Amino acid sequence: MGLTARDQQLVAAIQGGLPLVSRPFAEIGARIGLSENETIERIQALLADGTIKRLGVVVRHHELGYRANAMTVWNIPDDQVDELGRRIGGVNFVTLCYRRPRHLPDWPYNLFSMIHGQNRAAVLHNIEHLIERCGLKAIQHEVLFSRQRFKQCGAHYIDAPPHQPVVARMHSPSEGQA
Repeated sequence: MGLTARDQQLVAAIQGGLPLVSRPFAEIGARIGLSENETIERIQALLADGTIKRLGVVVRHHELGYRANAMTVWNIPDDQVDELGRRIGGVNFVTLCYRRPRHLPDWPYNLFSMIHGQNRAAVLHNIEHLIERCGLKAIQHEVLFSRQRFKQCGAHYIDAPPHQPVVARMHSPSEGQA
């Protein structure tokens, strides 16, 4: 089923991010002729039917004082990766944790976790804490610090003019994170 004209307006209104106001869905709804509840219900329906894959937040870490970030890649036995992935992802300083296929023989890593910190030493300290806390001492891993900062943005489904500053953006599952 295709999007209705109203749904197209809604997707266009939220894909650039939510307005920085106390009730963003009320404001978005007012722009396109929906109530706050109708706006929320339509977004939930679009998420449920897969039109919108994910609604998430893009945190601009650098502006918050986090100047270092590293993707730690792990070579976890396949029979342990789900459990260890949940444990790693549940640690409060891990901002991203996901499984990816190995590319043998050159790339044996199958779990990726992003850790941000105010500096490299803080990130490395957190990784050591993670290894201790999750029992990862025997797990092969590498720490890959970012050298370049890329603009973070979400998926764009509909051409629309940008609007005011944002705190939340939609992401497609295939987007890389830096």
